[in-house]
Amino acid sequence: MTYTAPAPAALDTMLDAVSFDASGLVAAIAQQHDTGEVLMIAWMTREALQETLQTGRVCYYSRSRKKLWRKGETSGQVQHLHEARLDCDADAVLLLVNQIGVACHTGRRSCFYRAFEPQGLVELTKPEIDPNQLYGHTHT
Repeated sequence: MTYTAPAPAALDTMLDAVSFDASGLVAAIAQQHDTGEVLMIAWMTREALQETLQTGRVCYYSRSRKKLWRKGETSGQVQHLHEARLDCDADAVLLLVNQIGVACHTGRRSCFYRAFEPQGLVELTKPEIDPNQLYGHTHT
């Protein structure tokens, strides 16, 4: 399936339907389109969601850097959009993506690599790639 961007008039209507929070953000969950694997959660502004829907390349908003963040711009670990969905309350977006490489800044495929177990947090997966290779420094 190849992603097709909506027409400009439809895009504006869709963006108007989203309930961005007081900071202008909406939660965005990235899920691998063909396996259902939950990869990560991040934040989007209207501008980030608009760019994502227009281009098919996922763009988020970095709260720490206070700017748009195009997934993979520094790491090469890109997300291509297959489909975007809005939840029933219009305050969360589900992005069905094709993840190229790892999604997590720790070098793991998914950011959800720890489980709450009776003995405490258990690491489910090891990094697939050294974060130093992706970013030039280590993330934890």
